[in-house]
Amino acid sequence: MTKSKRAKLPAGWDEARVQRIAKHYEHQSQDEATAEDEEAFRGDPATVMRVPAKLVPAVRRLIAKGRAKPSAA
Repeated sequence: MTKSKRAKLPAGWDEARVQRIAKHYEHQSQDEATAEDEEAFRGDPATVMRVPAKLVPAVRRLIAKGRAKPSAA
């Protein structure tokens, strides 16, 4: 049997923060979750889509190129 690896946490995160966030989402009602999702996308002209995992690096590069271009004003 192999040892399980601990997940590497993002910079500034600790186990207590992970537990607080998990508790928040575990106790959230469906209505609260829906409202939170809607608020996250309000005012942000974005779309969500499924991308095959092997294409994710290429999609990220395209997004980065798009962000790097100066906006035409």
